[in-house]
Amino acid sequence: MTGDAGSVRRALNVADLEAWVRRSAELIAEHADELTDLDAAIGDADHGANMKRGLSAAAATVEAGSFTGADALLKKVGMTLVSTVGGASGPLYGTFFLRTGGALSGRDSIDAEVLADALEAGIGGIAARGRATAGEKTMLDAWSPALEALRSHPGDLAAGVAAAAQAAARGRDATEPMVATKGRASYLGQRSAGHIDPGAASTALLLAALDDVVAGRTV
Repeated sequence: MTGDAGSVRRALNVADLEAWVRRSAELIAEHADELTDLDAAIGDADHGANMKRGLSAAAATVEAGSFTGADALLKKVGMTLVSTVGGASGPLYGTFFLRTGGALSGRDSIDAEVLADALEAGIGGIAARGRATAGEKTMLDAWSPALEALRSHPGDLAAGVAAAAQAAARGRDATEPMVATKGRASYLGQRSAGHIDPGAASTALLLAALDDVVAGRTV
């Protein structure tokens, strides 16, 4: 249900997912420089710019399109990210949205349990594509605790998504002391410790955006 700004969602529909993409684009744009600074320490210094370009393109696609189902919407977002986000993040986030959309095929109303199952499919896509698991200083260190937190509130979408956003932020921060074993950051070995993973940081922003939509803080 979309409702007016200020109304808490008990279930999500296509319009709410469109709002999620738009809000994600806004937050990524606001924090693009921070994401790039994080990536400059352990990567290619382009994560912020790449994510800003990709989410901006995804938001434009949402505005221009007419989607009757959650699966079609999120799959289109996924394909847009694959084609517009450079580096490893494009395929990883693209796979996430493609798998999440596939899990929502035929769903008109998305409650907490349905959302958790869909996000689990998307997170599984990230893990398979990146050949990574939690604890290796990647975006999975934000996604995995977020999913666990969401599942702890199976009957309350708002509480579950709020908990997921908070868990993602904690997971992001927990990557700082980790030593990277995947991606470009792994080339630094022990020197990768002391820096927050940029993918975990952008993941936390996407979940913050979803929390804003569910809590009714967006129009």
